[in-house]
Amino acid sequence: MRWVIDTPVGPLRVEGGAEGLTAIAFAADSPPDVGEPPTALADAAAQLRAYFAGARRTFELRLGSQGTPFQRSVWSALGDVPFGQTTTYAALAAALGKPTATRAVGAANGQNPWAIIVPCHRVVGTNGHLTGYAGGVAIKRWLLDHEGRLAGTRIG
Repeated sequence: MRWVIDTPVGPLRVEGGAEGLTAIAFAADSPPDVGEPPTALADAAAQLRAYFAGARRTFELRLGSQGTPFQRSVWSALGDVPFGQTTTYAALAAALGKPTATRAVGAANGQNPWAIIVPCHRVVGTNGHLTGYAGGVAIKRWLLDHEGRLAGTRIG
């Protein structure tokens, strides 16, 4: 099941079902759906709308089982990066007890199937510069600015 919602950063495709949320992806070529999302996706859509409205900083959604054990460990660690703050690939690798796995952490970050709710946008390069992002660097900057304004922090 899928649903496309309109957001300030463009359309987001929300996918999932009984097994949980399986993806949130940027869907620039998809017009938003009209009406209310299917029941299985309604909570995800509502939480995303609340995030963009500034009323939500964390997400409480059941995620589908995906990825390798290493990818899942990276995605879990991304959830520990506080709202309004950033980290680096090297810091994530160190936090996972794998300080030489910076590139592997970056690759796992890039394979994150749940844009925004698993906050891979909060990861920046070691020098603090913005690095690639599935939605594009401009959207990453928007998300970081949005969170920084709400948290009272300046990011990057």
